[in-house]
Amino acid sequence: MKKIAWLTKRPIAHRGLHDLNKKVWENTLTAASRAVAKNFAIECDVHLSSDRVPIVIHDDDLKRLTGEDGFVWQRTAAELRQLKVGGTKDHVPLLSDLLGLVRGKVPLVIELKGTPGHDDGLVEAVAAHLKDYKGKVAIMSFDHWLIRDFRKYMPEIPAGLTAYGKETKLVEAHFAMLAHDLDFTSYAAGDLPNPFVSFVRDRLKMPVITWTIRDKPAIDLTFRYADQMTFEGFDPDRVLA
Repeated sequence: MKKIAWLTKRPIAHRGLHDLNKKVWENTLTAASRAVAKNFAIECDVHLSSDRVPIVIHDDDLKRLTGEDGFVWQRTAAELRQLKVGGTKDHVPLLSDLLGLVRGKVPLVIELKGTPGHDDGLVEAVAAHLKDYKGKVAIMSFDHWLIRDFRKYMPEIPAGLTAYGKETKLVEAHFAMLAHDLDFTSYAAGDLPNPFVSFVRDRLKMPVITWTIRDKPAIDLTFRYADQMTFEGFDPDRVLA
């Protein structure tokens, strides 16, 4: 495991510092700018366009975020970049747009979104974008093959497992993921505590961040069983003051 104390130093803004999609929408450059201004790390999601360009967007279906029919993987990067998010002035950003905005001012945690049959090249494309990036950055995913393959291209970048669940089969599957040389875990707060999180944190000294924190009870749960939170809908500096 790598030395990544920076990952847990500050709360992580879930999809940027948005306002629950009222005026500032998730995974937009405006949400990222607000996070940078408050010195919060930024979590974002990345899919692949039809021409193999990393796109910052959570859903593979375009409807909820842009009002358009179809899927991310059916559009080119240029086409996606023209779409407005939530009817705001913000357009769907490319990963390169986000990297150019942040420029190492705060850490980035990039979640690779696997889409069966449509994610070939995602790992290579993201790795290529990060090759010359100077800021602190980590990747994570629910999908073990993306974590495994990213190691082939950029083993120096911290990689984490995004996970949830308390059921025995799920927890056992998470233990199997340790073979992929993880550096941290991002776990659903509502599923804490559980044997996997306790083991990686207490025995392996692996940092654990939680998702997605929206209220004080979840904050308390985080700092009882984990090291940092991925939050949305409030300002942690005010709540934790």
